Amino acid sequence: MTHTSGPPGAPGAQAPAVHAQPDRPATARPRREPMQTLAGCDRIVVVGRTGSGKTTLARELAVVLGVPHVELDALYFGPEFSTAPLDVLRERTSSAIAGEQWVTDGNKRAVRDLVWPRADTIIWLDYSLAVSLWRLGRRARRRTAQLSAEAARTGRRGALPRQLLAAARGVLTALRSHAGQRREYARAFSDPANSHLAVARLGSPRATHEWLARVSTAAATPPPVKPA
Repeated sequence: MTHTSGPPGAPGAQAPAVHAQPDRPATARPRREPMQTLAGCDRIVVVGRTGSGKTTLARELAVVLGVPHVELDALYFGPEFSTAPLDVLRERTSSAIAGEQWVTDGNKRAVRDLVWPRADTIIWLDYSLAVSLWRLGRRARRRTAQLSAEAARTGRRGALPRQLLAAARGVLTALRSHAGQRREYARAFSDPANSHLAVARLGSPRATHEWLARVSTAAATPPPVKPA
């Protein structure tokens, strides 16, 4: 597994080896270095705390790589904040990730056993709590303004209280999960069952912006032509 950024022994320090998927010989899989390039990274999962910008980054990566984007929240949530039953969510998820190339985002434990074994790369947005809370507040204000304008136009205000409640829940989730999620992911990435995953750990929005520019440039650069 590849971890990134920081001196040896520090959180996110780089490990030298990337293991092949358990069902494939080591020589069948090229070494992946997702901190520098997404070459060989075919099925990518973007994870991080609520409000970290997982979906936005996943969309951008999908465009850069020219592969489908699978948003797990879109498989779970329906109109008016309704949610899909677990069996439906798992069926939808299995179908959505059946392809050989995709980028997905989300932290849903209910489908992790489906998504992570299929994935080969994790992009971990390990931002500070302050960043997550600021982004949650910005998103809630934008969504509330949209719903208020829609309610004024249609006279239907039913979605507005639910949006405010969802925003409050998002803040509470971020507060509760800040330290716990960091420990959880550190344990998960050290689990031998996940040794096939190459992990890029990004500690700030600026680091993510610089990383995206770097891997986008690498993706747009054609490989050198070997002499005949």
